[in-house]
Amino acid sequence: MSRKEGWKHYHTIWGMLFLGWFVSYIDRTATGPIISYMIEHEVAFFADVSNPHAIGGLVGSLFFAGFMLTQSPGGFLGDRFGYRAIIVLSIFWAGVATILTGIAGGLLTFIIFRVLLGLGEGVFYSNDRSYIAYHSPPEKVGLGMGIALIGVSMGLTVATLGVPLLLGWAEPYFGKDAWRIPFFVLGGITIISGVLIARFLKPKQWAPGTDHSSPGVKAEYRKALPPLFGYCAVFLAIVLGIYVVATRFGVSDIGIALMLTALCPVLIIFLYRRKKEEIEPILKNRNLFLIYLVFIPIMWHLWFYGFWAVSIVQDFGGSALVTAALVASFNGLAGVIGFPLGGMISDRAAVKPNGRRNVLATQLAIVTALTFVFAGYVMAGFHHPVVLSVLLFVSGLFFFSSHPVAHALANDLAPAEQRGSMFGMLNLIAEIGAILSPVVSGVIRDASGNWGVPLLLDAGLMGAAFFLVIAVSAKALKPAATAA
Repeated sequence: MSRKEGWKHYHTIWGMLFLGWFVSYIDRTATGPIISYMIEHEVAFFADVSNPHAIGGLVGSLFFAGFMLTQSPGGFLGDRFGYRAIIVLSIFWAGVATILTGIAGGLLTFIIFRVLLGLGEGVFYSNDRSYIAYHSPPEKVGLGMGIALIGVSMGLTVATLGVPLLLGWAEPYFGKDAWRIPFFVLGGITIISGVLIARFLKPKQWAPGTDHSSPGVKAEYRKALPPLFGYCAVFLAIVLGIYVVATRFGVSDIGIALMLTALCPVLIIFLYRRKKEEIEPILKNRNLFLIYLVFIPIMWHLWFYGFWAVSIVQDFGGSALVTAALVASFNGLAGVIGFPLGGMISDRAAVKPNGRRNVLATQLAIVTALTFVFAGYVMAGFHHPVVLSVLLFVSGLFFFSSHPVAHALANDLAPAEQRGSMFGMLNLIAEIGAILSPVVSGVIRDASGNWGVPLLLDAGLMGAAFFLVIAVSAKALKPAATAA
């Protein structure tokens, strides 16, 4: 922001939502490095198993199944009880679930707490996007979304690099239980952050004529909590039921992941029948639906690297865990620049015919090319850490800068009164990629012996996202109106 403008309260809102994204991502990203550590050291429920990457990937997929299922309900709850209420409840939920993961005594208990984390964090996204859109000036919505999303990058980076350091510190004191310590530390940080967010996210004052019944204004915590618990209880039973029954009947890890992704169309059909008037405008809009599909490869790419980056670098480079984490962290670190840069570019392109669409297509084309380059480099036997770091950073720069562009484009295409529901639907469908990515990639890695084929698959999916974006037509859209 310029010095002339000075600090506005919507800047505080952006900062608090940055913090929300940061703690959400350290909590979920920690799973990958911790599982990589458990596989390497053969501790707890990863001792003496023949397919450790497949099992580890399945844990990630189960988390994202829970995360997926509360996307649309999160949007509905935010539209009904206020975006701010759902945001704050999500953060506290995440902190408690992360701490509980540290006391897990077996694989099933570990999965339960990871699914609970996913269920609680799943309601954050649609309300964060909607709260920014409501409180930011129309010409700065993309920038606000980008700045808040820097928290994603920082969370990814801190968890990718910080968790191995925590594990290294804890190992001499706690031995085989060292993997528990990061969950206790990160969960505590999340709860403290929740206190700050609850205190500073609410606006200081309202302009005359403000509609206090608007979801961008009200925050009905007590009314929101019972239905939130209700949704999560039902979805937890569904996800665990699928897992327990499938494992008992010998269904493969990929088969379980496919069963979990099938919950997405089932939930959409259920929601459509129950809330047709709310769902129909955001589901039958061709351009919006294409954006939903674009996010499937985007989330695949995000969590392929977010979950397995340390293992990929370690496998090809033969590095120690901390060294591999340092190289892998350059991908997430790129978002510190990429997210706000993408937001600024998005706002400037908004007034041009198909402006945001064209920017998004260019970004995805570059990410696709760089992913193929990265795959070719490591598969050819090269593993210089500087080259790997540069490739991961540059690819991450374009990848993360695409997010605020895509979010702002979706915001333009959606009816203003249904932004929460639209963002919930977007992330519901997008999580198909997040569910499949960890487990499919892990299974392929166990079968092939290295990460080459999963990298090529990831690059191909990003190429598919590029062609989907090209099919979007959003000519000369004006930024959606906000309350700021």
